[in-house]
Amino acid sequence: MQLTNYTEYALRVLLFLGTLEEGEKTNIKEISTAFSLSEHHLSKIVHELGKLGYIETIRGRNGGIRLAKRPEEIVIGAVVRETEDNLSLVECFAAHGNECVLTPACRLRFALREALEAFLRVLDAYTLADLLENRTSLRILLGERRNR
Repeated sequence: MQLTNYTEYALRVLLFLGTLEEGEKTNIKEISTAFSLSEHHLSKIVHELGKLGYIETIRGRNGGIRLAKRPEEIVIGAVVRETEDNLSLVECFAAHGNECVLTPACRLRFALREALEAFLRVLDAYTLADLLENRTSLRILLGERRNR
């Protein structure tokens, strides 16, 4: 299984925002520079994370982006579920379009569903705060990238 770039970048945005000092804001350009990602692509992700309630976007001259929740309240499994557009590992997971002739007797789909549930259960055990335990190191690395 591989997460989409969209989900990976959403997690990177949250990590970036989690390294900011309380009250500090940033912008899409700064995040884009730090990760060498398209500003256009990141703006879609930032918009979606805002709609989902993970980040706050403030308009105006003193505007910017920051976390809308405390890192302890952001569960990584929930972020993955909300940003990943398709967690169907195989064709038979789909309600429509399943043409596999083995589906009525196949036990593989049950094993794969169990594996997917285990994967998400592990991610549910982590919050953004857990991923920020080395916040100082992350901030240094991101700071070096921002200042290029």
